[in-house]
Amino acid sequence: MSDLIPFANRLRKNFRHWSKWAKRREVSCYRIYDRDIPEFPLAIDWYEGQVHAQVFARKGIDDLDEVQEKAIADTICEVLELPSEALAFKTRRRQKGAAQYEKSRVWGRPKIVHEGGLAFEVDLHSYLDTGLFLDHRNTRAMVRERASGRRFLNLFAYTGSFTVYAAAGGAEDSVTVDLSNTYQAWSQRNLQLNGFRGKAHQLVREDVFKYLHLSRKRERFDMIMLDPPSFSNSKKMRDILDVQRDHPKLLEGCVQLLNPGGEIIFSNNLRKFKLDPAIAEHAEDITRQTVPDDFKRHTSHRCWLFKA
Repeated sequence: MSDLIPFANRLRKNFRHWSKWAKRREVSCYRIYDRDIPEFPLAIDWYEGQVHAQVFARKGIDDLDEVQEKAIADTICEVLELPSEALAFKTRRRQKGAAQYEKSRVWGRPKIVHEGGLAFEVDLHSYLDTGLFLDHRNTRAMVRERASGRRFLNLFAYTGSFTVYAAAGGAEDSVTVDLSNTYQAWSQRNLQLNGFRGKAHQLVREDVFKYLHLSRKRERFDMIMLDPPSFSNSKKMRDILDVQRDHPKLLEGCVQLLNPGGEIIFSNNLRKFKLDPAIAEHAEDITRQTVPDDFKRHTSHRCWLFKA
């Protein structure tokens, strides 16, 4: 393992910079370090006094052993002046199917964090992801700005943060679609945390492809958020999802549900994704607007806006 001193120095410098940046913008959850030094391919995020660190496994590079992981974890805690229990340390590999949703070996305790005046439940330990994708902070703000008086549909909704923002922005009502019972229960808690209850915000546990097919003759929306995973072969789904192959079909299904003047925000995080040329001519690439400054070192998603 490389000398930890350069990593410690960079982490210390980054934390000084990004903590000041976040304070000026009233941001309490943000990325501190993002694979800045190739020998230390980690992403390190600050969640209101707790830290989530992920090691990105690299092809041809051996995984860290327990001694190396402990040395890096100890360095993070020392630099950020945190107790060891405030750090969640994980290795990120490509996840397939149900593995995206399985619990880790570490039992976590939910924590409430805040963003844009709203509250969200996160769990830094139990799953690969925490429950709140920080790289979509700007996208969520965009949804809130555009949601007033509109019917909002959130597809592949994860823990429902886009729905919470739409509701906060004055959406008339919403439908939140995800196949996971775990995430739909999480979405419900996030909505309730922010005072949104009742029939106006409906949660639907369903395969998105099936939902789009069944709803095309009876549902219409003014705004749709489509943020699918790159790949999924979950046994709960009728078909394997491959976002590169399937995005035209998904977008076509969304278009059929749009009211005149409606909008679709489409995002994904597949590194080599290419939007279908026939679709691209109708889309506005808004990635530069949606990726926050603390994520621009390694842009984690692409995002497009479609208007009916």
